[in-house]
Formats: sequence, structure tokens, C-alpha cells
Amino acid sequence: MNRLIISVALSFTALTSLAQEKWDLRRCVDYALKNNITVKQADLQQKFAALDLSQSKWSKLPSASASVNTGYSAGRNQDPTTYNLITVGYVFSDYSLQANVDLFNWFSKRSNVDAKNLTYQATEAGFQKARDDISLNVALAYLQVLLTKEQVNLAKIQLNQDSAQLESVKKQVQSGALPELNQVQMESQFATDSSNLVTAQSSVNQYLLQLEILLNLDPAAPFDIEAPPVDAIPVDNIADLQPEYVYSLAKSNMPQQRVDILNVQAAQQSVKSAKGQMFPTFSLFGSLGSAFNSQSKQVLSVTPVVPVIGKVNVNNTVYDVYSSQPFLSPVYGDMGYFPQLNQNRRQSIGINLSVPILNGGTLKAGWQRSKLNQTQVELTREQNSQTLKQDIYKAYNDATAALQKFSANKKAVGTSQKAYDFAKKRFDVGLLSTFELLNTQNTLLQAKTNLLYAQYDYVFKMKLLEFYKGQGLKF
Repeated sequence: MNRLIISVALSFTALTSLAQEKWDLRRCVDYALKNNITVKQADLQQKFAALDLSQSKWSKLPSASASVNTGYSAGRNQDPTTYNLITVGYVFSDYSLQANVDLFNWFSKRSNVDAKNLTYQATEAGFQKARDDISLNVALAYLQVLLTKEQVNLAKIQLNQDSAQLESVKKQVQSGALPELNQVQMESQFATDSSNLVTAQSSVNQYLLQLEILLNLDPAAPFDIEAPPVDAIPVDNIADLQPEYVYSLAKSNMPQQRVDILNVQAAQQSVKSAKGQMFPTFSLFGSLGSAFNSQSKQVLSVTPVVPVIGKVNVNNTVYDVYSSQPFLSPVYGDMGYFPQLNQNRRQSIGINLSVPILNGGTLKAGWQRSKLNQTQVELTREQNSQTLKQDIYKAYNDATAALQKFSANKKAVGTSQKAYDFAKKRFDVGLLSTFELLNTQNTLLQAKTNLLYAQYDYVFKMKLLEFYKGQGLKF
């Protein structure tokens, strides 16, 4: 029965390790940088900022537009080609091209381009921050899985030890050397440690799931990690990570600090841009156009005509009297489409002065709002700097405490191991009860568990302190 329980517990621990490739920390981080949703969202923000920057640059170029109108007009209206009043229906076409370029706008557009450029650089730094953050989170999740795997190994060792002790107690009970109560106590301990093994493996699966979420992997797919010994994880010497030194590096290397600086500079340029919009704008404009009218006529030919200017009666005969000077009588016909466009061309050019007088206070409010935004961004930068310094000092204090706790737990394990070894010898010769042996054994197990937690906690804290240097994590 005991062997069956061990087999079931150990089989449960092996379910996720069969027929699957194991990932090391470097592979996990690289994969997360390419597939994590938070990193992808930061990349999208960077692309949005790039579009805003491109659009702001285009806004400095001259604006131009073209239009074509074609239709039918009837009733009393003005001929668009001759500007005469007519009542005949006609088909018309009108073509126009307009252009406008700002000559001087108090550098409002230039300041806006500068602001967008700084904002784009800030999103670039924000993208790097997202990458750094996900690298740290993956590393910490990876270490958490390693910790729970170590707990599984510790639980397996304890369970195997329980099994050996239980077999020994059974033999002594059968021989009459020990009362049956000792066997019941050992079986209870064995069941408890079997449950602890299952719980530990469940924790491994839970933290593996969290790591899969960070990597944006399908939770249904097999996944496991390499489990190097914790001693093989590189950790800086805490003496080389004094908080003031780390803070000086963080101010220069942490992406968030660069984000804050660029956001302040962008806000300053936005203030200049908003202020420039309140002043007059000088611009140059020009246009080209032409038109077509289906009723438009042209002279096809000219015929000399001598008009009758009167009559004369000579001897009761009436004769017409003609002018001595003939006049030219034109013959009209339809004018072609393209000849009309050529004949009806029109051009204009000029300078425009636009002075904002009353606009509902929108320009002034926009300027004041941009100044308030600048103040807010500056306060955010100051707050982030303070928070960074506090976090670094806290991380240093936590790492120092973790190192001390780790050292203390080492001594506790050594002492508990000696106590258990002595208790085991006394138990083997019948000088110690099973209950007392189990108490000593549980004390040793708790000491080993505490040491395991302390060692990983120390590595956690050191990796966090190392992260604040802004020089990447050591794997």
C-alpha cells in the first residue's frame, strides 16, 4: 500500500516532464520579448507616435487641393464663363486648383513637430521599459518555478525517508519490539508528507502556468523549464550594489527616467506651439481654374454686309438706300470643350493675414492647459525619481536582510540535522519514541524548507537590485 502511494505521488510529479523540451531562462526571456502582449502594446504605442510625428512634419508643407464640378443648370442664372444672365439650360464643368503655404506662424508648427518627435522618443524608451519589465517578471517567475521544483525534490526525499522508516517500524512492531501506536504514527506522517508532495507539485504547475501567461503560450501545450541549481545563478556581490551607486546608474540607464525627461521636453515644446497659435499667421495663397459651358459660342466666320439705311422715291419708284460702308456679320457656332478650358483659364495669387480675435477662448485655454500639463509632467518626473530611489533603498535593505536570513537558516539546518541524526540513533536502539523522532524530523524538514525559501528570496532580491542598475539581468 505504501509503495502504491509513493508510486502515485511520484507519477503525478512526472506528468509534466514527459516527452517535452525544457526551456532555459534565456529562451523564456527571448520568447517573451517577441510574444508578450504588454510588449506588443508598447510597440503599438511607438508606431502610433511615429504616425503622429510623420503627420506633424507633413503639416509644415504647403496645402493643396483640386476640385472638379460637373452638372446641368436651368432657369435664370449667371453663365460661369461670360458672367451674363441667361435663361437657357446648359451643361457646365468647373476646374480649380488651390494652394496655401504658411509664411510665418510664430514657430507653432515647428514646436509641434519638436513635441511629437520628443513624444516618439519617449515611446521608444517606454518600449524598452516594457521589455525590461517583462524580462524581470519572467526571470522572477522562472525563479519561483525553480523554488517550487526544489520543494518537490525536498518532499520526495522526505517521502522516501518516511517509507524506509515505516518499513523499519513495521518490522519492529511485528517482532514486538515496538507498540502498534508507533506504526500508526509513522503511517500518519507518511500520509501527511505524501499530501505535501502533491501540494508542492501543484504549486509547480501553478507557477508554470503563470510563466506561460507571461510568455503568451497556450496553457494546454506541454511546457517545462530547465532546473539549474540555485547556486549556479549568477548574483552580484551585495557590497558592489550600494544604494547610492545603484541610484546613480539608474538615473542614467533606466528607461523610465528617460521617458520622464523626454515627456517634460515634449510638454515644453507643446506650450510653445500653443502660444504661437494665439498670434497672427501670414500665409501665401494661389489658385488656378477654368470652366466649360455647353451653350458657349464662338465666331466661325465673318460676312461683309451692306445694310439698308433708308428708301427713296424717284418718279414714283421706291429704291433702297444702302450704307456706303459695309459691316461685318459674324457667324456663330458651338465652342469645343478643350478650347473653352484654354480660353477660360483664370489665376490668382495673394498674401493672407489671419488674426485670431474671438474664438471662444479656446486658444488661450489650450495654452494654459499645455502649461498645466507641463507642470503635471514635471511633478510626475519628480515623483518617479523619488519612488525609484525609495525602491532601490528598499531593495538593498531587503537583499541585506535576505542574506542575513539565509546565513541564519544555514546554521539552523546544520543544528537541526545534528539533532535529527542523534534522535535517529536513539530511536534505532529504542531509546526514543516515534513521536519524538517525528518531531525532530519535522523540525529538520521545516529548517530545510526555510533555508530553501531564504536562498531563493535572497536571489530574488539581488536580481531586483541588479535590475535597477539598468544594465540588464545576468542569466
